[in-house]
Amino acid sequence: MANIDRRNLIAFLGGAAAVAGMTAEAKAEGIESYLAASVTSVPPGTAPKRPPTVAELEAQIPTRPYRRGAGKLFAAEQGNVPLLAALPAKPTLTDFIRLRFMGTSEHCLQSARLARQKNLDEDIVFACLIHDLSLNVMRTDHGFWGAQMFEPYVSEKVTFAVRHHATLRFFPDKEAGYEYPELYRTMFGSDYVVPAHQQAEYQMVRKHRWYSASRQVTVNDLYSFEPGVKVSIDDFVDVIGRHFRQPKEGLGLDASPVAHIWRSAANPDSPL
Repeated sequence: MANIDRRNLIAFLGGAAAVAGMTAEAKAEGIESYLAASVTSVPPGTAPKRPPTVAELEAQIPTRPYRRGAGKLFAAEQGNVPLLAALPAKPTLTDFIRLRFMGTSEHCLQSARLARQKNLDEDIVFACLIHDLSLNVMRTDHGFWGAQMFEPYVSEKVTFAVRHHATLRFFPDKEAGYEYPELYRTMFGSDYVVPAHQQAEYQMVRKHRWYSASRQVTVNDLYSFEPGVKVSIDDFVDVIGRHFRQPKEGLGLDASPVAHIWRSAANPDSPL
């Protein structure tokens, strides 16, 4: 970090006001994108002038000891991974948020808080609370991973909202107040084209009766939260209790077809 020009970094991220509104996760992604763009696009010591192209991002693949799609539990964004605290004998969703999903918990809590402040339906607030927790297990297609993880324990509407929010983020909706994230130009490439299967998914979701549910997750998924605010999971325990069917055996220990995903999150250091 000592070699980063702070002024150049802030300019790259959109200015001081934009940085002040970013979550820790957004800042980490932004710094990663800044460093990537600095290496591939411009001479050292100067501010990046543009986001990298798809080809430039692809050229970075063999230069790293990790893959960008690896879940946050399984690959450190900076430095080494930490030792993890033991989960209770019968872990709950709250236990996983506190002890395993730290990589996105602040972002999800801020999203849920924002949705609650707008007086959105409680199931939408809950969908915002869990929408990016799957990023700790797998970043690629994380909407579908999240829906699969939660489907046995939540309503069909919440499952739908979580499953499709990731694809909807690529498609602006001015009427709903949603624009294409500028950060995606550095994450995916300035010339990135959404693949055909996501184009088809968007067309399907746009006509679905629960389109608004999934769209509201994207609207409240923006990285522009009130700076200096720390949200506690304790503020949402009642919401979890009403919208999440906690298995009595504990997550990962029940007979659910997705229990293995929760076991993987519970013990990400297992070699097999």
